[in-house]
Amino acid sequence: MLYFAYGSNLHHFQMKRRCKDSFFLKKINLKDFKLTFRSKYRAADIEKKKNSLVPGGLFEISKSDEKKLDKYEDYPILYTKYYFYYYGKKVMTYTMVKKSSFRFPTEKYLNVVKRGYKDCNIDQKYLRKALKP
Repeated sequence: MLYFAYGSNLHHFQMKRRCKDSFFLKKINLKDFKLTFRSKYRAADIEKKKNSLVPGGLFEISKSDEKKLDKYEDYPILYTKYYFYYYGKKVMTYTMVKKSSFRFPTEKYLNVVKRGYKDCNIDQKYLRKALKP
């Protein structure tokens, strides 16, 4: 199945450790969404926003990888699943259940996300914009 990562799961080494069957395909953009950080975990989330976009990584993952991600993302308590179509193919991603206000991410978490942006060759301007709510 196809999975869209936009936060710490962009980090290739971490993603591979978490989901052994995962395979990075390419970077793509999710249109009409914006990136933010929230919850007590100060983690990445996406929310609908017209004429905005969230860059991320498109991964091929197995069913067992999905189960591991569900556990990691605390599905369905913290995150729920969101599906969209990319060139006719169904793609799964996660979005937070409770849309609490912006919380600046911890330095450790932010560094993992930044590394992921490098791994996926994504322009960090989108990340910088998300950090200025």
